[in-house]
Amino acid sequence: MPVVVLDEAEIAADTARALVAGGIRVIELTLRTPAALEAIRRIAAEVPDIVVGAGTVLTPEHAEQAADAGAAFLVTPGSTDTLLAALAGTGLPALPGAATVSEAMRLAERGIDTLKFFPAEASGGVAALKAIGGPLPGLRFCPTGGITVATAPDYLALANVACVGGSWLTPKDALAARDFARIETLAKEASALAR
Repeated sequence: MPVVVLDEAEIAADTARALVAGGIRVIELTLRTPAALEAIRRIAAEVPDIVVGAGTVLTPEHAEQAADAGAAFLVTPGSTDTLLAALAGTGLPALPGAATVSEAMRLAERGIDTLKFFPAEASGGVAALKAIGGPLPGLRFCPTGGITVATAPDYLALANVACVGGSWLTPKDALAARDFARIETLAKEASALAR
């Protein structure tokens, strides 16, 4: 899953189309820039072949704004009670973040069994997720944070990994240059990693 940071909403639809051409059907567009909400609106309205979600949802306001913009799902880097209540209030599917066993157990107690593992590499990477899978076999993860096309297969080989996310599919320099052909090529490489 591409984790996309857009500084310009004007390139949102073309970025999404390049990902679709490369075989990607879902995008996490982070709320890290002022252009993010408008970018989500444009992708939701103009590129029906991709499911757009909002990432870096940090507050109840973010959750509401992303839902209003047309996000189909929400992703958080971590989980607080206030934020979890806001996610539930939108009615949208959510991928709340966890980086420790205790955080994962707390989410599991709420009935949440699919989580974001962030920051993946800094939190122990493949070895950490493999270890977490022992005592918590009912949980599945989408690791993000420091993952590359070279390390993604190691994550995907784990039974408790549903997918991986990364910014390598839409590098900042390719976005700035509007190099959608490169983004399509990177998407094709990532699609080939699917199990």
